[in-house]
Amino acid sequence: MIMTTWQGVITIIMAMLGTMLTRFLPFLLFPESKEPPRFITYLGTVLPYAMTGLLVVYSLKGVRLTSGSHGIPELLTIIAIALLHIWKRNMLLSIAGGTAVYMLLVQLVFS
Repeated sequence: MIMTTWQGVITIIMAMLGTMLTRFLPFLLFPESKEPPRFITYLGTVLPYAMTGLLVVYSLKGVRLTSGSHGIPELLTIIAIALLHIWKRNMLLSIAGGTAVYMLLVQLVFS
């Protein structure tokens, strides 16, 4: 389906407003001069771990231990990510390094 020019303009404006709303709303609701509610502080401490767990489960949902490479590339990648993170404590390095290790294993070793 092809959009008209006005539909495209309206789509861009709505995306811009949605992005601005989600970026600015937390600063309007919780100004720096006020302490945020305890529930929000709690979510700020718990959600990063919950999201990490969710990503691990999502990443491993398609692994079949009874076929193919038996989950060996995934296991080696998890070990590499853990070691990288323990060594450098850098989330971006852990993500990039884990991605690189997995791609190398899948493309070169377990192909």
